[in-house]
Amino acid sequence: MTTAPPPTPTGPWSGGAYGDRGRCVLAPNPGIMTLDGTNTWVLREPAAERSIVVDPGPLHDEHLDAVAEVAGQVDTVVVTHHHIDHTEAARSFAERMGCGVRALNPDQCWRADPLTDGEILDVAGLRAEVVTTPGHTADSISLLLPADRALLTGDMVLGRGTTVVVHPDGQIGPYLDSIGRMRSLVSDGRVASLWPAHGPVLDDAAAVLDYYLVHRRERLDQVEAALARLGVDLSGLGPEVAEDPELPRQVVEVVYADVDESLWGAAEWSVRAQLAYLAES
Repeated sequence: MTTAPPPTPTGPWSGGAYGDRGRCVLAPNPGIMTLDGTNTWVLREPAAERSIVVDPGPLHDEHLDAVAEVAGQVDTVVVTHHHIDHTEAARSFAERMGCGVRALNPDQCWRADPLTDGEILDVAGLRAEVVTTPGHTADSISLLLPADRALLTGDMVLGRGTTVVVHPDGQIGPYLDSIGRMRSLVSDGRVASLWPAHGPVLDDAAAVLDYYLVHRRERLDQVEAALARLGVDLSGLGPEVAEDPELPRQVVEVVYADVDESLWGAAEWSVRAQLAYLAES
């Protein structure tokens, strides 16, 4: 028995203005992993001239021209994690706009310091709080916009479906902790909507995050059941099981039998992360 996902917007997603401070410029890089494309978010206080640009996305001249037109004077470029569909254009766009690039990972920064958990980015009256949310990757961050009660989630939460935990960089334990932390922001009244890096804005943050937690627990149960079906004793597994050349794929073929095979490669990343988590639990 599985839990049905909460309702999500139907039809094509093209970005647009959200809240009083967010503008999404959709990059033209749709795909299996990127959904409609990468959402480049421009954050700016109403009537202010300076902005923050989050995840410039791919090196695509028309896209970057559109971002520059919306953004005006850019104070800083922020990337939510190191994957190339978010970072490829970060440095060149920052050079163009005369600013630096900030990320949790120092290797992704350029002419600027790494981000820190709880740091407040204050740009012309705009206040955005850095929330470290590892799980999809070790360097994943979210950005909280208190004035709009919105949380930019990077790839930790997607506008459609659920995210991949990319083993070995991503890990299930931190992922569950991070989704729990996001849920606490909702319970505290600080977050009402989620602004993802792929797919549409999600207006019911509580329902989405609750589903993410339940769904991941269900997947872990399904992986355990698949191991039993395959005759594998979970109690005898060590962390090295995640690197087994055959077992993760065998588990995918059982657990994800109803999923398009084009997604099995990504599913295997998550299964490897799930096996590592179960072996350590």
